[in-house]
Amino acid sequence: MTPDDSTLTTDGMAPTGKGRVLLIACGALAHEILTLKKLNQWDHLDLQCLPANLHLWPDRIPPAVEKTVLERRADYARIFVVYADCGTGGQLFDMCNKLGVEMVSGPHCYSFFEGNDAFAAKADVEFTAFYLTDFLVRQFDAFVWKPMGLDRHPQLRDMYFGNYTKLVYQAQTNDPALDAKAEDCARRLGLAYERRFTGYGDLTPALTALKP
Repeated sequence: MTPDDSTLTTDGMAPTGKGRVLLIACGALAHEILTLKKLNQWDHLDLQCLPANLHLWPDRIPPAVEKTVLERRADYARIFVVYADCGTGGQLFDMCNKLGVEMVSGPHCYSFFEGNDAFAAKADVEFTAFYLTDFLVRQFDAFVWKPMGLDRHPQLRDMYFGNYTKLVYQAQTNDPALDAKAEDCARRLGLAYERRFTGYGDLTPALTALKP
């Protein structure tokens, strides 16, 4: 999934209405959702992803999700939004309530990958941690380095990250190449490095609950 991809269809499926569930998801979660779908043979789930770079403008997430819900809801028995709050200040939750669709719980994907309860328990001691997921490690330059202007103005690094103490890589998979890249991201940001294997966290039970 590249930053500009807007939709993703899976396995050539066409919606058949009864029993089918449409997942409207952040493009940053496409790989993880497709992996879980394949592992668990969740053939009743279809996936439509919105551009991952909407996270650069969180206020654009609720209207983009709303537009997609309104366009697709007649084709599906159920729609589930695979976004957490993601910086929308509760607007996405309110919009989902208004439309009568469910969404994954949590403030952001770092929380639900860690497990919302576990993440909340660390909040008082990890407020100086900067988090990356598998997706963000792969797309570090596109989603962190370049949007912050660090490719052009590296002197801004300490202004942006001077109050952080460590980079926590929340690994969804055991991939030595991603581990090495994440450690290099920490070096580039001038932060200590910690790898934490989280797997898919609360995403797995959230999707498991979407029975056909």
